[in-house]
Amino acid sequence: MSANPYELGLDKNNANYVPLSPLTFLERAAYVHPNHIAVVHGNTRYTWAETYARCRRLASALHKRGIKEGDTVAVMAPNVPAIFEASFGVPMIGAVLNTLNTRLDPEMIAFMLQHGEAKILITDKEFSPIISRALHFLEKPPIIIDIDDEMAKSGSLLGEKDYESLLTEGDPNFQWQLPKDEWQAITLNYTSGTTGNPKGVVYHHRGAYLNSVSNIISWELPKHAVYLWTLPMFHCNGWCFPWTMAAVAGTNVCLRRIEADLIYDLVANEQVTHYCGAPIVHNMLLNAPRAVREKKHHLVKGMIAAAAPPAAVLEGMEKNGFKITHVYGLTETYGPSVVCEWHNEWDSLPIEDRARLNARQGVRSHVLEGLMVADPTTLEPVPSDGKTLGEIFMRGNNVMMGYLKNPKATDEAFSGGWFHSGDLGVMHPDGYIEIKDRSKDIIISGGENISTIEVEDVLYRHPAILEAAVVAKPDEKWGETPCAFITLREDAGTVTAQEIIEFCRSQMAHYKIPRHVVFGQLPKTSTGKIQKFILRDKAKVV
Repeated sequence: MSANPYELGLDKNNANYVPLSPLTFLERAAYVHPNHIAVVHGNTRYTWAETYARCRRLASALHKRGIKEGDTVAVMAPNVPAIFEASFGVPMIGAVLNTLNTRLDPEMIAFMLQHGEAKILITDKEFSPIISRALHFLEKPPIIIDIDDEMAKSGSLLGEKDYESLLTEGDPNFQWQLPKDEWQAITLNYTSGTTGNPKGVVYHHRGAYLNSVSNIISWELPKHAVYLWTLPMFHCNGWCFPWTMAAVAGTNVCLRRIEADLIYDLVANEQVTHYCGAPIVHNMLLNAPRAVREKKHHLVKGMIAAAAPPAAVLEGMEKNGFKITHVYGLTETYGPSVVCEWHNEWDSLPIEDRARLNARQGVRSHVLEGLMVADPTTLEPVPSDGKTLGEIFMRGNNVMMGYLKNPKATDEAFSGGWFHSGDLGVMHPDGYIEIKDRSKDIIISGGENISTIEVEDVLYRHPAILEAAVVAKPDEKWGETPCAFITLREDAGTVTAQEIIEFCRSQMAHYKIPRHVVFGQLPKTSTGKIQKFILRDKAKVV
């Protein structure tokens, strides 16, 4: 048998193959659009040429301090220029960037620094109380570099020097290198760890490159988009948007604090075109005072993810001049990997129907190779009937390398050749998936499965409710029944639990109606997710 002619003399070489890395987006932005504004932070403005030089200075300074390929550099910071620059400067020398969740306790921060073996920690002075306590737990603490941001409200300096001084050690013309292999690690992101120590999710250059491009395609993101950083850059590396914004040579508007008044000011003053955020951020923007909302006079495009958004929130945002794209993903999938891709024929539907369709998680993005809802044990796909519950599975180039130093958890996550999301959902006849719950959140009452998301969606339509979360409450007769935790709007007046129950009674099957209603503030993670494990404990005693 003759050899395959396409396997002869057609090898990879330096001319026809370069490892994919999002670092090339920065180099191109600086080359093609050197004078376009890349970063806005208060009164500070950096062009793409200046940003590229600052990133090279950072890479050079770290290199001079002995940071090498495979070393970890951690960053504890809000959305300021330093964390954006670290997204490029750290991997420029083959090191791995670990952005830390700014709302974690000192013990958890210490665990991440030790587990990830961080050699250097770049930390904003506002978090000095947490970091100083975290360092006490470490036998070999990393070198500390302070971000001395004038917009920080408080804090002290802990390190040997500040970030700007570190940059002066570096060469703006530093000759950085692409990774030798696109499978090389680029970042380390820890999961929330609400039921034990967090797991360290490792991304590679290839996945970061592809998911950054996928963001552009899914959102139809234009060149020079003006992006407001309402999404924490520590969360899935800002869903890969630092690299995405370099690819489109856009403008990154930094934001230290998530405050509705400040967001609307920046939207108006900087002519923001795009932003991302969890449903809680959108709910905050939707419920801001009218005088605040009226600062915005142009259409703004938002991307929503991190938790299943209530249709009522999507409907309200559309009425207030926001065009929302709904995406879905996990830390393990570089953030967005599924998109509720819009169909033009949906434009003619009533707004309630448009919101209902857009509340579904959707279809696989362009770089996710596989998406299915299937039996979690057999991996047999469920019928596309919009009713049969199964686990959501993914596979593709934007699925993590695995969990750092945790082969058992990695093997379990990839069992059967698919990534197990742990989310339960259905497959609709049109091929769109819809999350019904996390596997741990589903309520089984009298043998019937109750989706807490479905009940919450109804609750959000009550005019007095600002936020709602539903969890299982143990019940002697039914096993479990729904318990609703509710935060009322400031102008809600007097609302009773019975009124809420009667509202639900008119809109859903009776077995799904919350038997108990508790009013008050809801506990949340730093990324805006409601901490249902806390509410489940509370439900046991109400």
